[in-house]
Amino acid sequence: MKLYTREWGSGDKVAVLIHGVISDSRGWWRVGPALAERGYRVIAVDLPGHGSSPRSSSYSPELLASSLLESVPAQPEIAIGHSLGGLTLAVAVERLLPKRAIYSDPGFRVPGGAADMFAQIKTLPREMHEQFHPGWSSEEIDIELLTIADWDETFISTMTMQGKDFTPPVIVPSLVQLADPSFLVSPEFAEELRDKGFEVRVVPGAEHTIHRHLLGDFMSSLDGWI
Repeated sequence: MKLYTREWGSGDKVAVLIHGVISDSRGWWRVGPALAERGYRVIAVDLPGHGSSPRSSSYSPELLASSLLESVPAQPEIAIGHSLGGLTLAVAVERLLPKRAIYSDPGFRVPGGAADMFAQIKTLPREMHEQFHPGWSSEEIDIELLTIADWDETFISTMTMQGKDFTPPVIVPSLVQLADPSFLVSPEFAEELRDKGFEVRVVPGAEHTIHRHLLGDFMSSLDGWI
């Protein structure tokens, strides 16, 4: 499946950005330009069922990964996947082969009950989203509402990911960046990841969507990786 992509910058160094569930490439609206200023050609995808990308009758991690591989250049300088995007990158990493892989609060192990969490999300008023994300700007809330409106609400109910472990092998230098606290990666799981060879960095005070909550801290946490 060929995905819709959004780009910033130009040059030979490619950075691939992969968003989380209910978001799309618009969620990287500040990260994309920040990386472009560092000399990257930045390519952000809309995953299947999100944004302007095609819909499917059902979804799977392999569909997300294969669609990513069809839509971005192989062997980019860096690939950053947030949440569901981290899961997607994990499934694709052995074929994408970025020089460096960055997993931002990744969904390697998705807890049960995810479908229930998102069942009513399209009908929630703006005020509820502001309560969920008290550190977000009004611009971020605007984008959240737009991306939710463009999201296929059958995505979670048909997605086969809950209760499985998608932790990837460390075949390229790999960073796991965590929220504080992370509801997807426990301290015990973080230690497992360190033992497997991942570098793990926590962004103090950051909510799950680190790059949309604390952009400066998000970028600082990537020192040495970007």
